[in-house]
Amino acid sequence: MLDLIILSLHFFICFLISIAIWYGPKDVDSHSASTGEAEMQPDGLIFIGKEDDIKKSQRITAKIDGREIVVFYHEGKFHALDSRCYRKIFSCVISDIDGQACIVCPWHKFKITLETGEGLYEGINPQEPTPTPKWQSKGVKQRIHKVTIDNGNVYVSPPDLSVSFDSDYYAEKYKQGGELAMGK
Repeated sequence: MLDLIILSLHFFICFLISIAIWYGPKDVDSHSASTGEAEMQPDGLIFIGKEDDIKKSQRITAKIDGREIVVFYHEGKFHALDSRCYRKIFSCVISDIDGQACIVCPWHKFKITLETGEGLYEGINPQEPTPTPKWQSKGVKQRIHKVTIDNGNVYVSPPDLSVSFDSDYYAEKYKQGGELAMGK
């Protein structure tokens, strides 16, 4: 009987956590009132927010030409990347994996480096005498954006869409239909 009560309590807590993630911290759109998009500066950079505000919140999302990005402040550095892997990564956990700061997708457990956008996986080389799991790269999966800090303001460079990444598919899918297109 006690096991049933503990199991029920566990499922209830998981349900509450799911609701908290679903409705949790709302995304903050950085945009001008006139265009509904992020503010493009004369030098081509896109204003995201105030440095101190992002440091306090640790992360913020913004839309650039309908594309949702997230800017993280982690261990004294700013990182910007597409806000979509298969789902929303805004609410993800940041972990240290093999000396690299990585986001861990809350649904799929994908590990993506903040610095490069590389996907990581733990694999073995069966040809080694005693194969042991080691972190390896799947290549760049998530589009990253260059961050610039100027006079207490945080800016990102517009994405270079001449090169394609896996996250582009999901960014475009979200752009076309929002949350409903993502199957959330």
